[in-house]
Amino acid sequence: MMKKQWNNGIKEEHRGINIQNEGSLHNQIKQWYAQKEDRLEVKVGRYIVDIVRQNQLIEIQTKNFSSIRSKIKNLIIDYPVRLVYPICEEKWIVTLGRDGEVISRRKSPKKGKLLDCFNELIRCPEVMNEENFSLEILMIKAEEIRCFDGKGSWRRKGASIYDKILLDVSQSIVFESKDDFASFLPDHLPQPFTNKSLSKYLDISIPQARRMTYCLKKMKLIREVGKQGNTILYEINTSND
Repeated sequence: MMKKQWNNGIKEEHRGINIQNEGSLHNQIKQWYAQKEDRLEVKVGRYIVDIVRQNQLIEIQTKNFSSIRSKIKNLIIDYPVRLVYPICEEKWIVTLGRDGEVISRRKSPKKGKLLDCFNELIRCPEVMNEENFSLEILMIKAEEIRCFDGKGSWRRKGASIYDKILLDVSQSIVFESKDDFASFLPDHLPQPFTNKSLSKYLDISIPQARRMTYCLKKMKLIREVGKQGNTILYEINTSND
């Protein structure tokens, strides 16, 4: 099992319940992301913010945008806020026995892609319409630590996910505004288009295409222009209205 130190020596100002609830991945990304002059775990109003960089607030969220939606919407009223979200493009699964010994380490066949950001963004896509908000995607390599404790999902044969460990950050992609998401739409996509045609052009599943069109519609980058039978037709919104 690989262990890599990501501590940059910057002290955290508030080591309260936020820190106690953080997994290793969240804390390691925070340490990787922080710069020398940053402040960590800073109280801003009623919230504890992961990183404060000059006047910008930076929050790291490894999953479940729903849990941070209210916090983000309140903070962007007064501050520029960046949400940092990791997508695991390479995952190694480390399985431990009940005694903590490593039983196996294997590479997962599942590879995360940039388009996976819509899996979480679907919970609050309208926040991209705010001038004070930006999203940064980190493409990472990580280990998922599992333990055969008999309490986990039957899909994992009873193994529980114990922790996730950052191995490397291979790429950072910043979406400064909603307009940056237009890059996901293929250049030669016919107009109007459907979720089915979008899925074919991007080689993704129809459910994933639906999540994408839902988000882009909320950002006013595309709009509904009718139906073909029961199928919704979309087109690129050139007016942003």
